[in-house]
Amino acid sequence: MKPFVIRNLPRFQSTLRSSLLYTNHRPSSRFSLSTRRFTTGATYIRRWKATAAQTLKLSAVNSTVMMKPAKIALDQCIASLFTFLLLYILRRSSNKNKKNRGLVVSQNHTVSKNLETEVDSGTDVIIVGAGVAGSALAHTLGKEGRRVHVIERDLSEQDRIVGELLQPGGYLKLIELGLEDCVKKIDAQRVLGYVLFKDGKHTKLAYPLETFDSDVAGRSFHNGRFVQRMREKALTLSNVRLEQGTVTSLLEEHGTIKGVRYRTKEGNEFRSFAPLTIVCDGCFSNLRRSLCKPKVDVPSTFVGLVLENCELPFANHGHVVLGDPSPILMYPISSSEVRCLVDVPGQKLPPIANGEMAKYLKTRVAPQVPTKVREAFITAVEKGNIRTMPNRSMPADPIPTPGALLLGDAFNMRHPLTGGGMTVALADIVVLRDLLRPIRNLNDKEALSKYIESFYTLRKPVASTINTLADALYKVFLASSDEARTEMREACFDYLSLGGVFSSGPVALLSGLNPRPLSLVLHFFAVAIYAVCRLMLPFPSIESFWLGARIISSASSIIFPIIKAEGVRQMFFPRTIPAIYRAPP
Repeated sequence: MKPFVIRNLPRFQSTLRSSLLYTNHRPSSRFSLSTRRFTTGATYIRRWKATAAQTLKLSAVNSTVMMKPAKIALDQCIASLFTFLLLYILRRSSNKNKKNRGLVVSQNHTVSKNLETEVDSGTDVIIVGAGVAGSALAHTLGKEGRRVHVIERDLSEQDRIVGELLQPGGYLKLIELGLEDCVKKIDAQRVLGYVLFKDGKHTKLAYPLETFDSDVAGRSFHNGRFVQRMREKALTLSNVRLEQGTVTSLLEEHGTIKGVRYRTKEGNEFRSFAPLTIVCDGCFSNLRRSLCKPKVDVPSTFVGLVLENCELPFANHGHVVLGDPSPILMYPISSSEVRCLVDVPGQKLPPIANGEMAKYLKTRVAPQVPTKVREAFITAVEKGNIRTMPNRSMPADPIPTPGALLLGDAFNMRHPLTGGGMTVALADIVVLRDLLRPIRNLNDKEALSKYIESFYTLRKPVASTINTLADALYKVFLASSDEARTEMREACFDYLSLGGVFSSGPVALLSGLNPRPLSLVLHFFAVAIYAVCRLMLPFPSIESFWLGARIISSASSIIFPIIKAEGVRQMFFPRTIPAIYRAPP
């Protein structure tokens, strides 16, 4: 009998493969129907029977083993559910942190973020800016035992054309803060009063310093030298840290300021935290919008020159020329230099680059300056070192914010005609120091907020008097085509020329020695009434009555909007303003 060969068994092939797949066995090449080696049918059937028997045995074993995977699968299911629950909780916590601006507050009141570097939180006060206000404040709070971290954009000595005249009232505050030695060793000049020039006439106005020590007077100096001296003074205290960096934002959590985010000059990002952050980064502040309602007005621009090896007509006095169209100021800033500031109304200036500014100064301004300094003025113009600075005015309109406070030009500005900015800032620091003194722990948010609210009321007598006088006096000193304004300007010069109380009273207000808002208003309208009375001599007429009415109206239109911006209640009725403390403790 011949052996037969199985070549095509599709049904058998399918059955065989399925059985092999079930038993998880790979078919041997000997079972492959595509191999060239032929297998006899009898041999193949015998081997298939053996494989089937083995399959039955393995099936019995698998039925027993299948119980264990079921248990494993249940355990895996429970573990997966637990993992999903844990991930859900973590995700919710992450979303909550994002809503809180990425801040995580720990029990010791510090704030952290994983992606940025934290500065040691052992700080009581963060001060943004180390100008006149920031440096003085750092030294003052440091002396009180506070741990202070000051962050300043540029620690090099600055060359500015404003902030160079400190009134006697400001010098008294400097003494009160223990910083009077900061005007030494910088070639600062004593200032004893002002001299007004108008149409070839002049009048001398002395500060009423009779009741003060001989050292008390105004001081004029290079602003950069003065600021560097105060920074050095602050750094003599071990608990004051001064760092160069740019503060980019305030860190807020639930309406409370917790600290600042800043960038160093190397470009590294840091966060610093303290219970109180004080922003005093100057007139160009980019942080004030969250702490006040800024209403900045730019009525004019100062064009600054330095007159070298020049002597003023009256030594140790500031000189104010009531020129056309606006005032010209001159005062010494060293033993051999005189600062000259030419006020240009509006915001449009003659360009410096093409020589139009130099031409304007030579042809329009030079003929109006005193003869004694005219040659030095023209020489300074030809030298070409012409600087400009916009003059800003901004009434204080704070938004009370727990954990933060505004100070200096970042908070409140007035026209720099009277040089009152530093006096206001130093007076504010004295008030703040006295308010914070009884608070041992600044982490007491409730007490800190109440004291800060009182600060806004207590600062008003000095600040509002100097602010109102500066802005009102600038408008009176402007040349005008309006006849009533012209009469008011003439009357102001003549009123101050009368001497006695008519000059000492306004100068005491201007210098910060007598910061009384009511006295300011009385003197201002006394000038207006003086102007009207002159019109009635020798005999009144309908025209003089009409012009007199216009003068009173013009005076009212000048001062009342300023008072309104400063706050009528805050200036004249501070007792009606809610405040927990009426005087520094």
